[in-house]
Amino acid sequence: MGKANNPGNNSKQREKVSAFHVLLILVGANIMLLMAPDLGLLNSMLYIPDLYTWSATAIGFALLILGFRGFMKKI
Repeated sequence: MGKANNPGNNSKQREKVSAFHVLLILVGANIMLLMAPDLGLLNSMLYIPDLYTWSATAIGFALLILGFRGFMKKI
C-alpha cells in the first residue's frame, strides 16, 4: 500500500481577489443600470439623449470586462 500524503504536501495555490477589480465591476454595473437606454433608472426620471446613454452603457460594459479579466489572481 502506498503512503498517504501529508496535508502540507497537498497544498494548492490559493487565489486572491483583487479589490481594484471588484470596484471596476461595481462601477461598470452601476453605470449600466443607471444609464441603459429606455431601461435605466436615471434615464427613466430624466431625459438623457441616446448619444450619452449608449456611450455610458458601452463604457460600463468595458469596465465589467476589465474587472472580470483580473478578478482572480493566483498567489
